[in-house]
Amino acid sequence: MTISPYPPIPVRYPLMIQNWESLTFFHWKYAASVIRKMIPSGLEVDTFDGSAWVSLAPFLITGTRVPFSAPLPWISRFPETNVRTYVVGPGGHHGVWFFSLDAARLAAVAGARAAYGLPYMWAKMNVGRQGYQVRYTATRRFPGAPAEYSITLTPGERFEPEELGDMDHFLTARYRLYSVLAGRLAFAQIEHYPWPLARARLESMRQTIVQAAGLPAPAGDPLIHYSEFIPVRIGRPQFVQQHPVTVT
Repeated sequence: MTISPYPPIPVRYPLMIQNWESLTFFHWKYAASVIRKMIPSGLEVDTFDGSAWVSLAPFLITGTRVPFSAPLPWISRFPETNVRTYVVGPGGHHGVWFFSLDAARLAAVAGARAAYGLPYMWAKMNVGRQGYQVRYTATRRFPGAPAEYSITLTPGERFEPEELGDMDHFLTARYRLYSVLAGRLAFAQIEHYPWPLARARLESMRQTIVQAAGLPAPAGDPLIHYSEFIPVRIGRPQFVQQHPVTVT
């Protein structure tokens, strides 16, 4: 099934509004059988040309606020990183499953764990620039397995819409996150305009955060997409089924 770059469902009543800046997706192929063991019942592995994919995505969150309010002091700006894969949920909805999310604000970690059931970790993190280069660094504090990364890349030219193909949209145009909340499968809808994606050149990468999620180490060079800025609306969590879920 072809995935559209446009959000399929609007978020009319967001729980949170924020901006995502200096975001890079690093994507690697994985065997679908490896990923199947790590996602809960109720979800299926979403594949492209027979392969599952895992992505590491570091970025900077800014302007965090709830509707009808100004950005929250201190908590409105912080780095975040997620390690995720691609899934199909009940009803055929394409989405993402997070193996881990690291953030530099402890209050954001606690809030997201409680509200969405997401596996957030507290980490010391930085997103910085030196000339044309973007550098990401992180060291996890707790909980979870020890993890860190140091990544430097040089963003390139924007893709024109006609240059982006089905694989690009498969890996980036995901407007639903899944989680397990109170023992039940849950989801939240995301809304933003189509990704303003750009090319990027990887200068250096040292990371253990993918392996810390329980995954085999990535093989080969990653496929990369970069995005400078995008405003995002995040919906409230909703349950998709009543019975408990398990990880097979």
